Amino acid sequence: MDKKEKFTTAIKANQGTIYKIASIYTDTIDDRKDLLQEIIYNLWKSFDSFNQKSSFNTWMYRVAMNVAIYNLKTAKRNITTVPIADQYLDVNEDENNHFEEKVTLLKQHLDNLNLLDKGIVMLYLENKSYQEIAEITGLSESNVGTKMARIKEKLKKQINNKTDYGTR
Repeated sequence: MDKKEKFTTAIKANQGTIYKIASIYTDTIDDRKDLLQEIIYNLWKSFDSFNQKSSFNTWMYRVAMNVAIYNLKTAKRNITTVPIADQYLDVNEDENNHFEEKVTLLKQHLDNLNLLDKGIVMLYLENKSYQEIAEITGLSESNVGTKMARIKEKLKKQINNKTDYGTR
């Protein structure tokens, strides 16, 4: 299998994860498409540097989250982009409608979190262990545990305050 086939297979196997990362870090469909394209481009660009010290999924998460956070931190640049072939972004829209509703609700509560905390929550929701989250984010495992406890407490307060407000 040549490099292009390996890459295509890996992207197709992880397209849902890439889509989730793009959904967490964007607000509009157009921004999401742009971020998906940027993530896939960066994954392709750095595909040769994947040294298999970690799983492909862990490496992909790290690259995708770094791209997403970088894009949010930098000002929008007016550059000409070339669309990536649809075969890399073959996400079934019907399957994603239900996902979109859940993401919208989750984003309402995540909007008050900083960029790193959003990423940690997303990884946690993907059932990643604290060790895997630490590998992806570059934090220590104990720091991930502490951050998760604080994030959970903050989200509980947000949800309780919204529930209390909604019943008044």
